[in-house]
Amino acid sequence: MSDPIRGSGPKIISVANQKGGVGKTTTAINLAAALVEEGVRVLVVDLDPQGNASTGLGVETAERQFNTYDLLLGEADLKDVIQFIDDEGMAIIPATVDLSSADIELMSNEKRSFLLYDALRQPAMDEFDWDYVLIDCPPSLNLLTVNAMVASDSVLIPLQSEFFALEGLSQLMLTVREVRQTANPKLRIEGVVLTMFDKRNNLSQQVEEDARANLGEIVFNTKIPRNVRVSEAPSFAQPVLQYDPLSKGAEAYRALAREVLDKHLGIDA
Repeated sequence: MSDPIRGSGPKIISVANQKGGVGKTTTAINLAAALVEEGVRVLVVDLDPQGNASTGLGVETAERQFNTYDLLLGEADLKDVIQFIDDEGMAIIPATVDLSSADIELMSNEKRSFLLYDALRQPAMDEFDWDYVLIDCPPSLNLLTVNAMVASDSVLIPLQSEFFALEGLSQLMLTVREVRQTANPKLRIEGVVLTMFDKRNNLSQQVEEDARANLGEIVFNTKIPRNVRVSEAPSFAQPVLQYDPLSKGAEAYRALAREVLDKHLGIDA
């Protein structure tokens, strides 16, 4: 299966939205888990200084001696920063609060926007044979997010099904366009996924109508419901697919994974 976006290597997807609390990290770790269930190998890159994706996949703070900050600076080997979550094909490069100072510390680096690009394309990556790399971006449009977009084939945008959901999305789209024009001309929008959706709520339905009217086909058919099991899973350091495999949240992320895979099969055909 050839990929016209990149000649070889994994498909790299940034999960990004500068608004916090939209289900960004939840989507990153649960989409990763759902893709692994489909038989593909997935690496999660935690690029958020809060390190929630790392915590949500069971990597304790004390176990993050080598992390994405070291990866960006080239101060650790790839084999040292990657931590395997299970035997099924999922791993993570964890994050620590060290990333919070990255914007300032990397500003003088001439290649500051390409550090993650270079790190994820080093020859050592080939040994792991990843199919997908999912980057959990920080909730801001800073240098870390730009690094993620420069390194990625596409951007997946979680959109909370609440009032003012579409506000701020234009700024994110503008950032994607700027990165496309200046550093990564092949960057595209993977899609927009509606999160925290409540089909009983008129507001959620209105947000969906507005999103589809304004964004068209880039909005995924799958909607992630507001589901208590999804909310509980991180406190048990598990994706919801492991915490409660039969929950509506788990089924929704499985559907999203199939939609992503089907889209890529169509691109690669």
